[in-house]
Amino acid sequence: MSRLKPFVFRGEFKELIRLGRVLHVSPSRNIIVKVENLPKLGETVVDENLKPIGEVFDIFGPVSSPYVAVKPGTSKLDFLAGKILYVLPSKKGRKRK
Repeated sequence: MSRLKPFVFRGEFKELIRLGRVLHVSPSRNIIVKVENLPKLGETVVDENLKPIGEVFDIFGPVSSPYVAVKPGTSKLDFLAGKILYVLPSKKGRKRK
């Protein structure tokens, strides 16, 4: 399966990167996700409808199968268990001369 899912956002063609499946919401209200494609810290996490869920807060676990903690931007989190989440590719990068 491809790691990129094409979509149109504000008239621009972009691609979503599949983050992984939500396992549960932790007692500290972070969303724990089993990672399929390793994201960068601070990247925006969205659901399949491009609704912003939060941002990548922490990456932990074994290198062979890591987990991500997502700091949510919303208070209603119960509906997320078992859902697939995506990462918006960041345009942050080093500028070349």
